[in-house]
Amino acid sequence: MIDKLENILARYEALSAEMADPAVIARPECWTQCAKEHAELSETAEKYREYKKIEREMNEAFAAAETEADRELGALLRDEGYACKEKLAAVHAELRVLLLPKDKNDDRNVVMEIRGGAGGDEANLFAAELYAMYCRYAESMRWKTELIDCNETELGGMKEAVFTVSGKGVYSKLKYESGVHRVQRVPETESQGRVHTSTVTVAVLPEPEDVEVKIEDKDLKIDTYRSGGAGGQHINKTESCIRITHLPTGIVVTCQDERSQIKNREKAMKVLKSRLYDHYNGKYQSDYAENRKNQIGTGDRSERIRTYNFPQNRVTDHRIGLTLYSLDAFMAGDIGGMLESLAIAEREKLLASAED
Repeated sequence: MIDKLENILARYEALSAEMADPAVIARPECWTQCAKEHAELSETAEKYREYKKIEREMNEAFAAAETEADRELGALLRDEGYACKEKLAAVHAELRVLLLPKDKNDDRNVVMEIRGGAGGDEANLFAAELYAMYCRYAESMRWKTELIDCNETELGGMKEAVFTVSGKGVYSKLKYESGVHRVQRVPETESQGRVHTSTVTVAVLPEPEDVEVKIEDKDLKIDTYRSGGAGGQHINKTESCIRITHLPTGIVVTCQDERSQIKNREKAMKVLKSRLYDHYNGKYQSDYAENRKNQIGTGDRSERIRTYNFPQNRVTDHRIGLTLYSLDAFMAGDIGGMLESLAIAEREKLLASAED
């Protein structure tokens, strides 16, 4: 571990020197690349510097205590040494976490897809509520959301919603939301007061950089059409909606959010790039359909990562066995605590694997 930290610190200091070199500064692309790597190593390198400083202070305190003739002063020096030892253990634990393998997508923006699953109208209504929940959470994090495509129902639900979330560390937080979300509640149309169970699927795709996904024009089939849903006379009377089909993979993306055909095409291409990135860089390197199945399942009620029980004001995440009796606040966008618990559980699992 120490050897690895020494290498990281040496590389960090070398990058600091390169970034101050006039020859590197004169080459913006080279300087930007150095700055990016420097920023990635910064937290670990600075924490290791802190570790070395505390270790040095601890050794100096214990050494001084051994040679100190005054017993009282010697005891104070030993106490100082033991205090440093406790700090050192805490920083050592932080360094172990910092050395864990990092998800290369953690700092990326995301494309989120929400779809009603089992449960008909009730599932679509809950899909709309989940979309609103994520938008509120994004707002609390000062992230930006942008709706790409939406298939609304007459009752105010959503059969499907595709949107982007942009900001610092978006994927690192929202990646845990991929899966089937189950809702248990009494629908407004239920006269007998019976609790119904419905499901909604959520997919979270990291948004790739342009250089990572190359799309040939010959591989695209682009169709324009008029919107069939709500949106006013303009949207319904002009062919501003875009459907892009990527012929090699069969992936289809639609966008009808904007009045401008050009803007809808730009948004659709952004989603297509994210889906292709997910397709080609999926964990199992399988085809797109199988990768999507790994992420969100089939939408069946039994395949769930989380349950939202409205009668009991309860939300339970089945992956970590955490239950919160504050569903009202959760649906209002207060999901940060749950996401942090999921991140901690993942970190503990990685630490356990590292020890093995």
